[in-house]
Amino acid sequence: MKETNAPRFFVDPGSIKDGLARITGPDVVHITRVLRLGAGSTVVVLDGRGRSYEAEIQSSGRDEVVCGIIKELMTAPACPVKVTLVQGIPKGDKMDIIIQKGTELGVSRVIPLICRRAVVKLEGERMSRKVERWQRIALEAAKQCRRPDVPEVSEPAELDGVLAGLPEQCVALIPWEEENTVSLKDILYNNNAVVEIYVFIGPEGGFTPAEVEQARSAGVRPVTLGPRILRTETAGIAVLTMVLCRWGDLGGMVNDKEEGGGIHPGMQGQPV
Repeated sequence: MKETNAPRFFVDPGSIKDGLARITGPDVVHITRVLRLGAGSTVVVLDGRGRSYEAEIQSSGRDEVVCGIIKELMTAPACPVKVTLVQGIPKGDKMDIIIQKGTELGVSRVIPLICRRAVVKLEGERMSRKVERWQRIALEAAKQCRRPDVPEVSEPAELDGVLAGLPEQCVALIPWEEENTVSLKDILYNNNAVVEIYVFIGPEGGFTPAEVEQARSAGVRPVTLGPRILRTETAGIAVLTMVLCRWGDLGGMVNDKEEGGGIHPGMQGQPV
């Protein structure tokens, strides 16, 4: 069944079982005190993994709202390409914006990257609080843009660890200001069947040549984004937009077969 316009709430998949969905955490206050919903009210419950359900509130308390599942709803299909943004940790609240906008665009995962030129140093409890905040921002952004799933925000990682974990068949890109031969457009329109892609973005100071060479040795392809130097909070969003327009569902772009294998819509008859 098609999804309704009822208020939407994400819960852990384990909280949906035996025909019931249990909503906990800050959403309880939002339901009972802000929206003033009670027994008999209809809500939409999502498991954060792409499944959603129409449900009716049965009871509410201080710590929990219990809903009875009415039916499973039809949700938009998952984006056909999984995009992981490996973002050098920036200063201030820039990461908040990157995660929020990345979620709206369709990113699947964000890995905060500890780089040599990064100004921000995270460790211990401070790092845990940051990750919790970033995951909460992703959750709220997913609610706002009506995504059926919530991107994962991973623990901050060193470059070595991220490179060691790259899937064998993924396309991995690292925009770099000193690359002047291969453009992002070259990669976008000379690769057709792409299932998973990693995008590496440096912090304010950029990647060091040694980091870029380390990434290149692991199969990551340096690309140029053109003559202008983009800020770290702009570069990741710009690349995500282009990648998800080309291979994902952003903008409803037609596929290669329909376009004759490499003609960009809006550029009909022009080679890319």
